Amino acid sequence: MGRAFEFRKERKFKRWTKMAVQFTRIGKDIAIAVKEGGPHPETNSKLRTAIQNGKAVNMPKDRVDAAIKRASDKDMAGYEEFVYEGYAPHGVAILVETATDNTNRTVANVRSYFTKTNGSLGKTGSLDFIFKRVSTFTFDPKEMDIEELELDLIDFGLEDIFVEADEDGNDIAVVHATFEDFGNMQKALEEKGIELRSSKLERIPLSHAQVTEEQALDVNKLLDKLEEDEDVQAVYHNMEE
Repeated sequence: MGRAFEFRKERKFKRWTKMAVQFTRIGKDIAIAVKEGGPHPETNSKLRTAIQNGKAVNMPKDRVDAAIKRASDKDMAGYEEFVYEGYAPHGVAILVETATDNTNRTVANVRSYFTKTNGSLGKTGSLDFIFKRVSTFTFDPKEMDIEELELDLIDFGLEDIFVEADEDGNDIAVVHATFEDFGNMQKALEEKGIELRSSKLERIPLSHAQVTEEQALDVNKLLDKLEEDEDVQAVYHNMEE
């Protein structure tokens, strides 16, 4: 009974830690969006996207509103966005997106994570041949005709649409569009009355590195360190799952 209690306690702690990191990242997305396009989601699609993503991870409305208010303060310093690229052990490509108010701290931390796990940082753009930038949107498919929707979205940059199971085992529709058509696809989905669960620009690997289970543990050590850093917004890799 004692072990079971400790296991549940550890799982709960990890869940809350993950949630706290997600809230921090979305708070930065909100701040960046407000600085770029103002505090009104009706006229700021990037802010609208950040708020949608906040809802998807159950970020409280008062925290969203507070983030918008802070970012609206002209005296508040903004965040700078940087991308770091490199290799984990066993030839696995890693791409790290960051948003920071202290670039020296961020690059020092990222470099140390790679170094301590026997990885190596590379030059910006060195992994362009491995990762492709795409626009990704998710929503509840309900009773929707996905094949009909696919035909409707082709003119808005659609590359792929499919239904898969989310973490809770529920169906979720996923739309991939070209990087350049993020705004067009977002507008098209909203005009069809589809309530988006999340919308983001992400990177998908064009090739994969195959590793053993033991080697995957080495790679995951680096991924975990990066994921836990508050300056890191997203981490991508090409390790075969």
